[in-house]
Amino acid sequence: MFRPLSLYIGARYTRAKRRNYFVSFISLTSMIGLALGVLVMILVLSVMNGFDHEMRTRVLGMVPHATVESAVPISDWRKLAAGVARHSEVQAVAPYTQVQGLLTADGKVQKVLVNAVDPQEEAKVSIIGDFFRQGSLADLRPGEFGMVIGDRAAAKLGVGIGDKVTFVLPEVAVTPAGVFPRMKRFTVVGIFHVGAGELDGFLAMANLSDVARLKRWQPDQVQGLRLKLNDLFQAPQVAWQVAGELKGEDFYARDWTRTHGNLYQAIKMEKAMIGLLLLLIVAVAAFNIISTLVMVVTDKRGDIAILRTLGATPRQIMGIFMVQGTVIGVVGTLIGGVLGILAALNVSDAIALLERGLGHKFLSADVYFIDYLPSQLMTEDVVLVCSAALVLSFLATLYPAWRASRTQPAEALRYE
Repeated sequence: MFRPLSLYIGARYTRAKRRNYFVSFISLTSMIGLALGVLVMILVLSVMNGFDHEMRTRVLGMVPHATVESAVPISDWRKLAAGVARHSEVQAVAPYTQVQGLLTADGKVQKVLVNAVDPQEEAKVSIIGDFFRQGSLADLRPGEFGMVIGDRAAAKLGVGIGDKVTFVLPEVAVTPAGVFPRMKRFTVVGIFHVGAGELDGFLAMANLSDVARLKRWQPDQVQGLRLKLNDLFQAPQVAWQVAGELKGEDFYARDWTRTHGNLYQAIKMEKAMIGLLLLLIVAVAAFNIISTLVMVVTDKRGDIAILRTLGATPRQIMGIFMVQGTVIGVVGTLIGGVLGILAALNVSDAIALLERGLGHKFLSADVYFIDYLPSQLMTEDVVLVCSAALVLSFLATLYPAWRASRTQPAEALRYE
């Protein structure tokens, strides 16, 4: 696109005259501004990717992709699960029963959602096994009334492995002595840490048969089936399709989009909006090149006139200044891209180190769904950001370069 003369002179005279340091300073600030814009855009998009990834893998790895339930307890859940597992989109199936209530220990109270599970089957549909700090799912043996809780709940109750907690159900029992809330003592057999405040603080697990006895059901009766799907974004369609194919009791379906869908959509929308806003910042930095080149054109009017008298064409003059602006854009984009990649790869550790140094959590589990800053660098984001910066930088060179090509030698040399 550029002829050798334009390339040589454009690269050689990227800076202004030796005495005009102000123009050189403007060129440097344009380059720094572009680099900072690219750096920040790569870093922020990586953080948003990190939130998206953690939402998919951790939170949605713990909560059900979809469930199939009935208004009455399901007795022969194994036969039902075998039929559901035959669906092409269903990867695994496990039984569950949910009970809400309160955990108490030494006068401390914590609200909790107890998931009653079959330890062997639950491992097929949940990632909970990867996050145990003490104990495991296998410790939930039938008849022992063991319970697994999150580390935040354990810290609030002040309990550890082997300690007793009392589970209070939202029901009452009528006895000759009066009306009393129903409750049952459990033993803490495991503590997990997922990194999501909602799960670490309010989720607990117990054995299916123990919770069935607590609800006065038969030991093999369950509330519903939990489904793990090949594509979690197909959960609404697959869940209702599976429920419609089942015979017998009236089954109904639920999926993760009802419980966590708003959060996931918010993350996606925030990424799009923040990306657009940061792109505008990059555009402002790129178009600073316009003011830089206008000043350079003014500074080098005499040189342009001499080149024109030596036979340089307006197209060659235009190419020279397009090269100058492109050099600023390329160098700024490269610097910003390299620094952005380094920042995205190390921001999680840097924030964790800063939190330890200050003794303050920037992301509180009481407010956010995770208590740490994730980051996931994606090659396509880096390519997109750098390409956008280069394109905007190139477009910013067109008008000043055109102005330079319109310089008249006689007019420019009149006062030289």
